Amino acid sequence: MAKGNVLMVCLGNICRSPLAHGIFEQLSKEFSITVDSAGTASYHIGSSPDPRSIKTAMKHGIDISNQRARQFTKSDFDAFDHIFVMDRQNLRDVLKLSQLEVERNKVKLLLKNEEVEDPYYGGDEGFEIVFNKIEKASKDILDLWKQ
Repeated sequence: MAKGNVLMVCLGNICRSPLAHGIFEQLSKEFSITVDSAGTASYHIGSSPDPRSIKTAMKHGIDISNQRARQFTKSDFDAFDHIFVMDRQNLRDVLKLSQLEVERNKVKLLLKNEEVEDPYYGGDEGFEIVFNKIEKASKDILDLWKQ
């Protein structure tokens, strides 16, 4: 996998993708890349990340409090080389917006064959589980880039 700009995508862009954005940005400091996040739905445009996401990230030394939710757009296919989605529904939603094979090839599940479950309706422990899954997947991706 070649290095490139990264977009993390979930449903509302307030729980999983802001965490992924912050984690990947923190871990990839040695690379000259842009990291961003977006949601497939418009529910939270302009909102800060969920307070539980902010708290979980801060616990690990990552500040995501200045991020603001935005919706995924077709122009993201041009702006990003890698588009990592958190679950299969978001995968379908992003792929529906693609028009070219080159765009479809940019879109992948972050965890390859698994989903990053949405912690929104659960407690704090779900956010920690999500953090750990995203951190591991991000390290795996960056390990490939270091080769």
